[in-house]
Amino acid sequence: MEVRPVRVALVEDDKEIRELLQSGLERAEGIQVVRSFPNAEDFLDVFEALAVDVVLMDINLPGKSGIDCIREAKPTKPSVQFLVLTVFENPAYIFQALCAGATGYLVKNEEPEQLHAAIHDIHAGGSPMAPAIARLVVASFQREVQVRIQDHALTEREKNVLDQLANGLMYKEIAAKAEISTETVRKHVRNIYDKLQVSSRMEAIRKVYPGASL
Repeated sequence: MEVRPVRVALVEDDKEIRELLQSGLERAEGIQVVRSFPNAEDFLDVFEALAVDVVLMDINLPGKSGIDCIREAKPTKPSVQFLVLTVFENPAYIFQALCAGATGYLVKNEEPEQLHAAIHDIHAGGSPMAPAIARLVVASFQREVQVRIQDHALTEREKNVLDQLANGLMYKEIAAKAEISTETVRKHVRNIYDKLQVSSRMEAIRKVYPGASL
């Protein structure tokens, strides 16, 4: 049984880059370029009728931005995957794009083979990101969590206890690792609950680590 190629659309305002990308994609195995667009408005005009699996989207477009384009298009066809391809390595742009509905983020200096692999990856359910982008995402998340913990005025010991709770450890295991008594752990947990204004381990973890799988 022949496997259908991944159908790709390209939204890029720079004519030279657009043609270069399209030429490379057309030579790639298992990829079919359906259509390319110089701006978001032209893309949105035909998106609902466009038979496409993956959209390569620039951010800095004339008129409507790539992020706004994704935000408008994604709800109408949730199965279509948007892969941002841009020169911007700014955490603000990255998170705006991901919140808008993008599921991958690459910079334009990626090798063609990496871009082709990313297209197949995102079509198969992955979320490809350039290593530098992934590091920015992780660093930003870590800073956000650290600020959130500090905002609740937890002591270093309480932060450590909460982290161990999030890792699924029992009170006696936390006590053994910290070389303190189980009763001391209980006191720390009560203080954590008071400061976070929660009444259970689950509530505490979810308040400090939103989206945690419990």
